[in-house]
Amino acid sequence: MHYQYKFAKILSIKEREKDEAFNVYNQAVKKFEEAAEKLYGLLKKKEDLESFQSERLVNGIHVQEMRHHQHFIYNLEKTINHYQQIVINARNHMNFYQEKLMEKNIEVKKYEKIKEKDFTNFTENMKLLEGKQMDDISIQQYMSRGS
Repeated sequence: MHYQYKFAKILSIKEREKDEAFNVYNQAVKKFEEAAEKLYGLLKKKEDLESFQSERLVNGIHVQEMRHHQHFIYNLEKTINHYQQIVINARNHMNFYQEKLMEKNIEVKKYEKIKEKDFTNFTENMKLLEGKQMDDISIQQYMSRGS
């Protein structure tokens, strides 16, 4: 007699759901990282531009060139604000999918724990059955010798 787990199909479905949740989570992490890298690049560009503008102010700069830099920084700040929102949204999505993944993981662990307990019960029952069969065989042998 071999072991058959009664919830095997459910366990495989839950594992598939967990794998899907893991893939979705990884995609959310990737989107978050891409948005964060883009934001970092924009912040770095703004910092470099402000540093360049400070150096130019020390050496002297035309008003028109200063206006051009200020306008560029203003547009860069708008883009930075936009990407900050994208990063916040991406982080929220990532956290949401992380929680979903954790829930799926917990479900799978529950079914695996049930499977472990069920298998332990199965092996104990098999040992008891084997013991009874051995007792029956011993009694039959004793009875056949005694007659």
